[in-house]
Amino acid sequence: MDPARFTRVDTTTWRIEPEGGMRVPAIIYADEPLLRDMDDKVATQAMNVAMLPGIVGASYAMPDAHWGYGFPIGGVAAFDPAQGGVVSAGGVGFDISCGVRTMVSDLARADLLCVQAPLADALFRDIPAGVGSKGTIRLDPDEMDAMLTGGARWAVERGFGEACDLERIEEGGIMSGALAHCVSDQAKKRQSHEMGTLGSGNHYLEVQVVDEIFDPAVAEVFGLATDRVVVTIHCGSRGLGHQIGTEFMKEMVITAGAAGIDLPDRELACAPISAEVGQRYLGAMRAGINCALANREILGHSARRVFDGFFPGHDLRLLYDVSHNTCKVETHVVEGRPRELYVHRKGATRAFGPGHESLPPALRPVGQPVLIGGSMGTSSYILVGMATSEAKALSSACHGAGRALSRHAARRLWSGRKIVDDLAAAAILVRSPSQRGVAEEAPGAYKDVGAVVLAAEQAGLARRVARLRPMICVKG
Repeated sequence: MDPARFTRVDTTTWRIEPEGGMRVPAIIYADEPLLRDMDDKVATQAMNVAMLPGIVGASYAMPDAHWGYGFPIGGVAAFDPAQGGVVSAGGVGFDISCGVRTMVSDLARADLLCVQAPLADALFRDIPAGVGSKGTIRLDPDEMDAMLTGGARWAVERGFGEACDLERIEEGGIMSGALAHCVSDQAKKRQSHEMGTLGSGNHYLEVQVVDEIFDPAVAEVFGLATDRVVVTIHCGSRGLGHQIGTEFMKEMVITAGAAGIDLPDRELACAPISAEVGQRYLGAMRAGINCALANREILGHSARRVFDGFFPGHDLRLLYDVSHNTCKVETHVVEGRPRELYVHRKGATRAFGPGHESLPPALRPVGQPVLIGGSMGTSSYILVGMATSEAKALSSACHGAGRALSRHAARRLWSGRKIVDDLAAAAILVRSPSQRGVAEEAPGAYKDVGAVVLAAEQAGLARRVARLRPMICVKG
């Protein structure tokens, strides 16, 4: 994008004043090189979001933003129901509650090197990954509904995971307000064999080592030290979330028209929060969040069991589990007063700063862990939320590196087999059922995650704590 089309507020803040049908400004957080590399559609989509009824503050885009469906991926926007605010399926995304969990071990890099290849094989064998992957868990209708309302707590009660995990998961592991009866039979059918699976695309399980510490005091609170082994899992609500998004997107196009909402883009289909469709979507979307939280809890349990086979008596504790694609009711200070808002984050991470009441006591003094996945074969980062993020972007931050090339373009440029071989030569072992999927997720298809997290820090969204280097990647 051409920086000249924006008002430059500072080195990482770019603003478009309201024009046409925009109700609020559009703000993009990025340094100049990141902004120049963004597709023009990021600004167009951010401006379109700013036209939706009831939006407050601004339409925001994070440093990893790229073109998405309706909202830009990396988009954040909040809506006030008292001002006719809306809820948008496109503002949440199709992979509802796609997110990341990171578990910290008591192992060192040297321990991992002794078993790297067999450990990679065991994780790939025991954790289903890829398109259409199915797990060993079968849910009948009653158990499906129990999972959709119980989230990670349901998983723990059935022996998947540990009760102490729940304190380190958003919402305590269970999203309130979920309505299983608002989830279609087709969505439930798609999920009936998919619990405990990674899925495909950019989803993964990585075994990583802490490569560098930026903030020793916070790192100590998080249990991070140089050369410490961690396990990071990135996945979401699988087929169920996609089905919910698909169905309600179609319904919201009709609802928006009936409500007199002039959509700048059909992909921004939405419904008034107070409308019956809006309430049904929120109930189904919250059930989708619970599905993702349960799924990641099961995957974490599976990873622990594999590690137990190699390192009996080891400790692999949950640092945090945070979602990317959600709409949550939160209280934020806007225009000088606290307001209850429906905050959409699509490809963006909640990043509460120090002292926030929703954080567990052990983390509250320093702030929320913000887990940033890099591209396959490059670094990932752990950040911490900053107090300034509240006013900057409704306590939000980036969620990853952000794509620089489409999957189609990546397949034209790279061979999956060569990527696997090149990474193996760099001591990074990749296991995947799909060479095509590996090519689509080539490291070169993504932005420089180091530049993205530095821009987030400079913008006051979240601060770097540690950099992680991958050693094993199980890729869908």
